[in-house]
Amino acid sequence: MKNIVILISGGGSNMAAIVRCAQREGWRKTYGAQVAAVISNRPDAGGLALARDHMIATDVVDHKRFESREAFDTELANVIDRRQPTLVVLAGFMRILTPGFVGRYQGRLINIHPSLLPAFPGLHTHQRAIDAGCKFAGATVHQVTSELDYGPILEQAVVPIVPGDTAGALAARVLTQEHLIYPRAIAALLPSLNG
Repeated sequence: MKNIVILISGGGSNMAAIVRCAQREGWRKTYGAQVAAVISNRPDAGGLALARDHMIATDVVDHKRFESREAFDTELANVIDRRQPTLVVLAGFMRILTPGFVGRYQGRLINIHPSLLPAFPGLHTHQRAIDAGCKFAGATVHQVTSELDYGPILEQAVVPIVPGDTAGALAARVLTQEHLIYPRAIAALLPSLNG
């Protein structure tokens, strides 16, 4: 079985979109794949309850309990590895990962970012796109490398920026596209991964 482990920090809307798609499209039968676990760095992340509602195993590795980023990443990797992951999916996981962690899952660690990478890596992407006078924004699914919000692009969605747009309104429109392209990118990747 190809085990997908999803990392979250908050409400888990992208995680939920992936889980719904996996169930609707029968990933278990089609790809021999399942969402095996959802792991959060925050014990209060709303997405944990959502995962449990779908009968998916959950774990918490609270980053505040660790002295260093490396110590946190080491424990996070230990928890992930117990689930024998084929693919590790960052879905609103708000931690910068160390090069050692990224290297451990090289080629099977993916992320979604709310901009048309390589434009606007990092935070506040929607406001930055508006401030720059962009006509379009969007979202990018990419393989994770040790460089922040960089790596081979797997899928993108383009969203127009309309006159008078706010960061919040644009973020909401981009998020609807994230929910479409993230599951699609994972489904496209699964046949090439060994379980």
